[in-house]
Amino acid sequence: MAEARPARRAPRPLFGIGRRGGPGGVPDALRVPLLRSHRIAVIGLSGGAGKTTTTLALGAVLARERADRVVAVDASPDSGALGRRVRRQSDATVRDLVAALPRLRTYMDIRAFTSQTPSGLEVVAHDPDPADLRTFDERDYRQVVDLLSGQYPIVVTDSGTGMPPAFLRTVLELSDQLVVAATPGADGMSGAGLVFDRLTALGHEEKARQAVTVVSAGRSPSGRPVRMDEAVAHFQQRCRAVVTVPYDPRLARGDEVDPASMRGRTRAAYYELAALVAGNFPRG
Repeated sequence: MAEARPARRAPRPLFGIGRRGGPGGVPDALRVPLLRSHRIAVIGLSGGAGKTTTTLALGAVLARERADRVVAVDASPDSGALGRRVRRQSDATVRDLVAALPRLRTYMDIRAFTSQTPSGLEVVAHDPDPADLRTFDERDYRQVVDLLSGQYPIVVTDSGTGMPPAFLRTVLELSDQLVVAATPGADGMSGAGLVFDRLTALGHEEKARQAVTVVSAGRSPSGRPVRMDEAVAHFQQRCRAVVTVPYDPRLARGDEVDPASMRGRTRAAYYELAALVAGNFPRG
């Protein structure tokens, strides 16, 4: 069984002036109190858009800078990447969590099914044994989110690609806030544009308007950084805010996502994202 989470301690300042707001400091918005559990869904239609990295980075910053418990859950219908980006403390998957639902009552009951990152973010993985024929569908997801919301003030969902329509509708219905993962370039902008089109078609225009788009840079075939200006201008017309994440070789290699080990500009981008998300927490 996984170890109990230790008492939270004040995080080591990453910006040089401690936990105060202001230039170079931790944004004040990150300390907005939550009155109820808040559910964030990171979505995108295609692989390679940075959904898993965005999920882990956003969750890590929120867990590091807040006293709240934060959990990320892999909602891929088949097998997701979330569990492969953390050091596993539990071999359990989201399917195991579903099977154990009738006997889970407390935080410590759930903790046996999660792995904790250095920031304090907990992860419910989904990398099932190929011989395991159990499915994970929208009904299971609803039960899992309801359970987690009772013990974690912040629940972040890594939405898998190729979700069946009913599954996607459930993820959108249960979310309080959306983060859209995108990449620059024609293909990346087209794919993310389809996300916004689908949100409108499904009746979630307001969630689309309040979404934050994260544009993660890659490398061009020449090895040069990709220009982000066009992508930013494109998405600013469709959502509340756009955050650009510069190319970071550690993240590109699929290393563990820890704000303390990121390059300065990369870390600042994810803190900006977390502050935008926290700034949209309900205030009454």
